[in-house]
Amino acid sequence: MVLPLGCDALSRLSAHGATPQPSATGRLPPRPLSAHDMLTPFLPLAYRLRRRAMALVGWRTQGVKLLVFDRAGRVLLVRQRYGRSDLHMLPGGGVVRGEAPDAAAVRELREETGCVVQDLTLFATYESRAEGRRDTVHLFTGRSDDVPVADGRELVEAAFHPLDTLPASLSPATRRRIAEWLGQRERTNDW
Repeated sequence: MVLPLGCDALSRLSAHGATPQPSATGRLPPRPLSAHDMLTPFLPLAYRLRRRAMALVGWRTQGVKLLVFDRAGRVLLVRQRYGRSDLHMLPGGGVVRGEAPDAAAVRELREETGCVVQDLTLFATYESRAEGRRDTVHLFTGRSDDVPVADGRELVEAAFHPLDTLPASLSPATRRRIAEWLGQRERTNDW
């Protein structure tokens, strides 16, 4: 058990050794910080450093994005904790070496939102040169009956939105992908 410095938590444990007891002031000892608690504030910095290093080295990466709809026809949008956290965008993430893009799409959606995608279909593949690096982005469509819950680590928000009332803070790329899916815009190869 990891205890914060200056915390006399051991003396306040019950006879069973599991329940912290209040101190003389009536306050419980602070909860020990987990590795997740300690690393979360550094995610934005780690994200920026990783992106810069990848651009300098010229690594080519693969990623996935998902246009996931619920039974009501609403689209799933997320807000990330890092990068442009002010923008709503499509859920997704990186493809791990040796992983198929469709498997990465299923994994990323489940990890970030808890949703299971059904009827997964490749919609298009795009190229992106954002931030000086080369990305291949595989866009999938699918459906989910699950209620999304932001993982709290990478995402701060995950929710379904009606297509006719999308947030004003929708990322430009997400707006283009939705317009392409709706047939309101011709599909391009650039993300």
